[in-house]
Formats: sequence, C-alpha cells, structure tokens
Amino acid sequence: MNTSIFAPPECLLEAQKVRLAIREGYDRPTAGMANGLTQVNMISVPQDWAYDFLLYTQRNPQSCPVLDVIDAGQFQSRLIQDKQHDIRTDFPRYRIWEYGQCVDEVNDATSIWNNHPDMVTFLIGCSFSFESALLNAGIEVRHITDQRNVPMYLSNIPCTSAGRISGNMVVSMRPIPATQVSQAVQITAKMPRVHGAPVHIGDPKSLGITDLSKPDFGDSPRVLDGEIPVFWACGVTPQAAVMRSKVPFAISHAPGYMLITDVPDQAWML
Repeated sequence: MNTSIFAPPECLLEAQKVRLAIREGYDRPTAGMANGLTQVNMISVPQDWAYDFLLYTQRNPQSCPVLDVIDAGQFQSRLIQDKQHDIRTDFPRYRIWEYGQCVDEVNDATSIWNNHPDMVTFLIGCSFSFESALLNAGIEVRHITDQRNVPMYLSNIPCTSAGRISGNMVVSMRPIPATQVSQAVQITAKMPRVHGAPVHIGDPKSLGITDLSKPDFGDSPRVLDGEIPVFWACGVTPQAAVMRSKVPFAISHAPGYMLITDVPDQAWML
C-alpha cells in the first residue's frame, strides 16, 4: 500500500473527531466507528525483544499482519496524517503486562511509555477493517448491531515460534447466516493485511473452544438459528504470545479498543 494515499478530507475529519473523543475519555469498543477507515491493534515491547517479535509476526502473517512499526521514543504512525495524534492517548484503553500477567488497564498510557523509553511498537491489522465490506454486502455484523465487543477466543492453533516468542492463535467470531458464509469468505479473502479469509467455519470444538458463550476476550455472542460461527485470525494473538512467553514488560491495546487511522479499508483490498 502507498501510505501517502489517505482517505478523502471528509473521512479524515471523522477520524480526527473519533480520536479526539477517545483522547478526552471515550471508553468503549471501536467496532463500527469511523466506518470505512482502518483500525489497528497494538503491541509494544522492549527493544531487546523487538527482533524476536518482528520475526514472530513475519512467521504468522495471518494473525499478526504488521501495518506499521514505530521506533522507540516515537509515538506517531505513518498510517495517520493528522500530526496531533499520539498512540499513547488515542486508543480508548491499554493493557499493561509484566512477565505475562496483565497488571493494569488504563485510558492514557503516556506516563507509562515515558517511564519505558525503549519500547518498540507494532501496529497490526484488525478484522474490524473488513466489517464495512461485509456490511456493504448486506451481511450483518452482530456485535455492531448489538453494540457489544466482538467475541474472541484463545484457540488450539499453534503459531510458529520465533526466538523467545511462542503462543497459540486468538480468533474472533462472527455468526453468519449459512446462505452468506461463502460470500463472507470471498469478501474477507481479498483483505489479507487485515486477517483475510476465515481460519475455521463451524464447530468451535475443533478449535478447542468448549463454550461459545464464554469468550476469552470481548463479549458473549448472540447466535441465531440458521447461523454458523465463522472464525477469523485476530490481532489479540500477540497478547497471547506475551502471556505464554512471559515478556518482562509490554503495553497493548485492550481487545476491541482500537486506534482509528486515516487509511481507508479499501487500501488493503487485493
């Protein structure tokens, strides 16, 4: 993608408006916000862990598609044209990790980053970025309809290890009417930089998920008769890797609480 190509001015104003609201305290999942603009996951690790983590993302591109890497001491992304933005304040919620344990959640991570100047930040594609394409095709996205967070599950699918980093894939789930599953697959397959085609369709037990109503992250789903659970790779996978690998310190977004960029979702279409 040519990252000098941003959304039209009217869309950029909407993105700025959303980021400002988040900066001022908006604290809800971001699915459906600034429709048509790319949302990203985030993981920030100490510089001496950054190579292992970059290699991990390269070996697991479906679950960890890197859209930007931000150097230590820097807090702006090439995916955002607005020079007022700051990754320390523009996610609604952050998680703080120590040795694989989530020790805190905050709405502003400025002071934490300032105390850890060696953090390298990875911005990772998010499946929220293909939801506008699903909606445009007449496919309901249930968690947007219900104004809830997308359900996410730690699966039994192992990711390929890299150095000190290992873990299983996290998947997000959307219930899709059986008659629309094929269409949903075709639409999302055209967007591999935001997780692409589903990794599994149907029986959740095949993924090691014993109870669909109890996700590991996000909210419980509402599944109707005639709908099939469809699972996509999820950008929370790096947090599972942080947990498994006992990374000494890390900062992440809270699952479902994303950064809105200035890049249109269509930029990732094949």
